[in-house]
Amino acid sequence: MASPAEQLPPGWSAEWDATHQRYLFVENATGRTQWEPPAAGSEIPPQSSGSPPPAHHGKRRQYAAGQTQAYYGGQDTLSTTAPQYGQTPPSQLFTPGLAAVEGQFAQQQGPVTQQQQSPYYGAEPEYINAPQQPGYPQQPQMAQLADQFGQMNMGQKGLRLFTTNLLTAPPEPHELLRPPPDILLPPNASISPSPFANADPSYQRCTLNAIPNTNSLLNKSKIPLALVITPYRSLKEGDDQVPVVTDTVIARCRRCRTYINPYVQFIDGGNRWRCCMCSLSNEVPQLFDWDQVRNQPGDRWARAELNHSVVEFVAPTEYMVRPPQPAVYIFLIDVSHTAIQSGMVATATRTILENLDRIPDENSRTKVGIIAFDTSLYFFSLPAGGADSAMLVVSDIDDVFLPKPSDLLVNLSESRASIESLLGRLSDMFQDNHTIGSALGPALQAGFQLMSPIGGKIMVLSSSLPSVGVGALKNREDPKILGTAKESSLLQSATPFYKTFAIECSRAQVSVDMFLFSSGYQDVATLAYLPHYTAGQTYFYPAFNASRTEDAIKFAHEFGEVIAEPIMLEAVMRVRASKNLRMSSFHGNFFVRSTDLLAMPAVPQDLSYAIEVQIEDTITAPFVVFQTAVLHTTCYGERRIRVITSAVPISSNLSDIFASADQVAIATLLANKAVERSITHKLEDARDALFGKLVEILGAYKASMTAAGAGASAQLAISENLKMLPVLVLGLLKNVGIRQSSQIPPDLRAYAQALLTSLPSQLLIPYIYPTFYSLHNMAPEDDLFQCGTVGDQGVIMPLPLPLSSERLERHGLYLIEDGQTIFLWVGRDAVPQLMIDVFNLPSYDVLRGGKTTLPSLDNPFSQRVNAVIQKTREMRRGPYYPHLYIVKEDGEPALRLWALSCLIQDRADVLPSYQQFIGQLKDKVNGSSY
Repeated sequence: MASPAEQLPPGWSAEWDATHQRYLFVENATGRTQWEPPAAGSEIPPQSSGSPPPAHHGKRRQYAAGQTQAYYGGQDTLSTTAPQYGQTPPSQLFTPGLAAVEGQFAQQQGPVTQQQQSPYYGAEPEYINAPQQPGYPQQPQMAQLADQFGQMNMGQKGLRLFTTNLLTAPPEPHELLRPPPDILLPPNASISPSPFANADPSYQRCTLNAIPNTNSLLNKSKIPLALVITPYRSLKEGDDQVPVVTDTVIARCRRCRTYINPYVQFIDGGNRWRCCMCSLSNEVPQLFDWDQVRNQPGDRWARAELNHSVVEFVAPTEYMVRPPQPAVYIFLIDVSHTAIQSGMVATATRTILENLDRIPDENSRTKVGIIAFDTSLYFFSLPAGGADSAMLVVSDIDDVFLPKPSDLLVNLSESRASIESLLGRLSDMFQDNHTIGSALGPALQAGFQLMSPIGGKIMVLSSSLPSVGVGALKNREDPKILGTAKESSLLQSATPFYKTFAIECSRAQVSVDMFLFSSGYQDVATLAYLPHYTAGQTYFYPAFNASRTEDAIKFAHEFGEVIAEPIMLEAVMRVRASKNLRMSSFHGNFFVRSTDLLAMPAVPQDLSYAIEVQIEDTITAPFVVFQTAVLHTTCYGERRIRVITSAVPISSNLSDIFASADQVAIATLLANKAVERSITHKLEDARDALFGKLVEILGAYKASMTAAGAGASAQLAISENLKMLPVLVLGLLKNVGIRQSSQIPPDLRAYAQALLTSLPSQLLIPYIYPTFYSLHNMAPEDDLFQCGTVGDQGVIMPLPLPLSSERLERHGLYLIEDGQTIFLWVGRDAVPQLMIDVFNLPSYDVLRGGKTTLPSLDNPFSQRVNAVIQKTREMRRGPYYPHLYIVKEDGEPALRLWALSCLIQDRADVLPSYQQFIGQLKDKVNGSSY
């Protein structure tokens, strides 16, 4: 009988592995395609000549990256030298396009011609088939992979497990652009065919997209089980709006209180529904089948809650303890000598004034109050209808009281004229203030007294260490203990006041945001407790000086965005899960009010939370459901419930567990756990725990999934979908918040830790694994797909490079960014034409390094570099506006080392390079028994 490969239609060819009875690949004249290996001897359905083989479900990824690389010639050009002008194929230019994800990075092209070459590049043209990265052996070719593929359970249902040898597979930045592993639910798990029936990972993602059926199986994998939730993520242009159910018909399970969702079952002729969490039968509300707007029968199958995993219900009165509160903002502004001299007060008041129209105030209910402070408190009476305001001074900070019963917290619309008048002259009122000191604690108490009957948000702008009154702090910065076991004491609160006050605030639905500006020590670790327990956020501007335009622009942009962003008010969040799953620990900015109820007086956009999950008993269901519910008041005065539902299959197969692991979610959880451990124990313990967890996962994979088992192995194996986890952990170990060093000021470390525990994954991953672009050799002007110009999907960005200084060339121009800072690295041999085009300077020698704003010049290259920088600032969610620093290769050593510290694959000080780190992991895994 002919092999199946001989039965292919005309125009198609294949390589058939007779030993293992499956295809190695199938292709036609237009290129390779995906094909499910048929069983031995099976018939191939007749097809018309040239038609493709039968397609699979569009969401399932058929080939992992390593396999695809082998098909395309065994080497991914992303791990080679950066492409030159004209070499970048279109599929590489759109991130994160599916073509790029599915292996087309390895397209081959001819050599660069002299015409294509960059005018800023050296004289020698380079080729796309560049040498392999130094220190890494060549990738295995097709023949070497045949045996490996035979061990992959190719015919088995579920996710396919592909093994990668970390010793021969250097990190590839584009791997982090891939979506998480597919969630392969059983047929008919959802009652809706909607593509939105399962939560988008930007709202809710699980560390495992196939959950073990027993706790022992989970322990065997060593992978932590947790949810990473961003319930109130911002929406950019083109994002789908969260559907809103406005008829106040809310169907919930009578026993477990789960909200109806796409994973329930309708029974009893559609009159009842069975809960997907606890299996209780519930009645379907009669109004489910009635359209109240049109007053006619409705289609239940069109209801948003049965088709969308993320949905918002308008809450009926029984969900309200009191009428929905208005949005309330109180600005506590430091007006001490330091704050005035730095220009902070003038910048802050101007920013508030410019953003008054952006403050959420749809129904003219929003209230605003302004309190200034140094060593005294300054209240401002803002009567409605006039432009006058009166200042009331309270010098008694030991027993804070409100000097007037009214007009201190006023309606924004009614008192608009007096608010504008005050903001316009507040800085001038204190310009001769020579008072040094800060009564921050009493100012907070005053703001709390003013706001506590309603709740809302206090925005604190402070330029110095609190020095008088309750909450006063002392400078405890001691260079001798930096880098020692005692350093973690500097990351703990110096006084219980800020934690106990934060819990009071949480009870009264008051949230606090901190904007800190000190040029000296400010004890960020202590002050960050306020936002941490009240669901706020900390922003830090060390050595702020508004006379530097860049400082003023960054603060004004971020402060303006925070003022203007919509927020959830008086919110509580609860996460429910199917039977035998329990939420065991919580990480993020909130206060845990009861065992599983998280209190969040205000939920800013794009704050992330990590919740660990425990398997209590054997799970017999084919899949489980997680549901996050956030009961809140919108800043527009409407009580709502946002519900986010995820369904995840159950597996008893360890290979499914590994193949489903989400490396981005795992890294997000580990960042939270590491910060928590560094505060409760020591920084060294946090680093050891990170390294130990990675060794455990690699050891478990080696013992269970490779032929080496418990013995020594020459490889360091991990599943393809986890190949970036080691470099993400290395990035965490080298992050300012965790890094071993005696040179990191405590304030910078504490602020980094605040970011590590609050950033959503989309912002956290570049923060621990920065982005690195080569700019001097972007495609030339006559290329159709030139980086820095606008394409179908916005500005076309260059390809990210691996984070190694091996990629830095002495004539090059590079961009390195981590979401908080942008570095523009200029090589010492940069040609004069590049200096003229980008900096409007005649040569490298006259270029000054440091914080800057890049000029926008009238030439294509300047416009494209500026477009890439602008896109870098805009492409991620959140209010952050990164500073731009010019770094000269032979410039200021401190700035140069700061930029190079982002290249985490290099060795730095006592910290290993990526290759050394992988070597340490291999030795540890081989020396351990599991």
